[in-house]
Amino acid sequence: MDDLYAELDRIFAERDRDDMAPTIAALLPLHEQHPDDARVTYELAGADDTAGDESEAVGLYERALATGLAGDIRRRCLLQYGSTLRNLGRVDESLAAFARGRDEFPSSVSLGAFEALSLHAAGRTDDALAGLLVLLADHVDADELERYKPALRANAAFLASRGGSVT
Repeated sequence: MDDLYAELDRIFAERDRDDMAPTIAALLPLHEQHPDDARVTYELAGADDTAGDESEAVGLYERALATGLAGDIRRRCLLQYGSTLRNLGRVDESLAAFARGRDEFPSSVSLGAFEALSLHAAGRTDDALAGLLVLLADHVDADELERYKPALRANAAFLASRGGSVT
């Protein structure tokens, strides 16, 4: 497996986000050889997603999640899956994917940021802003911000109470 994952790393190091065709062409044979490998499936999903084939990517993301992704790659997959669902207009499913991701990775800043985009897409602007304020207070280290972190958290709680979610 180490050789396979080294090859995946090499393929992605060489990718051109503006022309994903060579990346997809390199991944397809690996996926054919290792159809049950969750990481190979995830990487192909991400390549399809980047190439604009979001409908294909969704099914691959779902398969990758179901076949045992773990750790940081699972976090990335949940983020990309949720974001793709949002882009496809499947906002409720997107929010469910982000809720799952936030349950599994509660300190993930990237999941929180992209969840805010889905909350906004769902018309839940107070919840989206509240989530971003909490991310700022919890994860941004700036001297000028330190004294205002309690106010950020209080504003986030107020917005969340209006929006219906708990931050």
